[in-house]
Amino acid sequence: MLIKYIVDIDLDLYLCLTKKIFKNMLKGILAISGYPGLYEMKSQIKNGLIVEHLETKKRMPVYSTHKISSLEDIAIYTEDTEVILVDVFKNIFNKFEGKEIISHKSSNDELKNFFSEVLPDYDEDRVYVSDIKKVVNWYNILQKNKIISKKTIEALDKKENEEKEAAAEEK
Repeated sequence: MLIKYIVDIDLDLYLCLTKKIFKNMLKGILAISGYPGLYEMKSQIKNGLIVEHLETKKRMPVYSTHKISSLEDIAIYTEDTEVILVDVFKNIFNKFEGKEIISHKSSNDELKNFFSEVLPDYDEDRVYVSDIKKVVNWYNILQKNKIISKKTIEALDKKENEEKEAAAEEK
């Protein structure tokens, strides 16, 4: 009985941490204008941040004069609303079963077709091909670094279902 209780706590803790990692995975992940790839925020300094490139693992300072975008703050326009980037990445993962997707260097028509498969109601007037290229490139980088994986998607789905059931029970 005690062992089962400890295992249950560990499983719940794992699921909680996995959801937190996936939901917040974009929290510390930054895109910096003028610099290729994605960066992870490591610490703050007086007038900026210390970031680490996700692929090369090289650290560098970025200052308040740089245009820095946190991926958690980015959303894609649809005809009705906006869809946060985490949900777009989840759609891509589920649609392509975690396999590698097209390159961000593909032709404009291929990128538009790909994005219309993943997010059918995206606003074609406000979402440019350059935006699609960034999303595709970011997804590939996050997947290579195992920030997006089958385990994180499954844990996220399970936790979201539990939250929906708990919210339904409260009503």
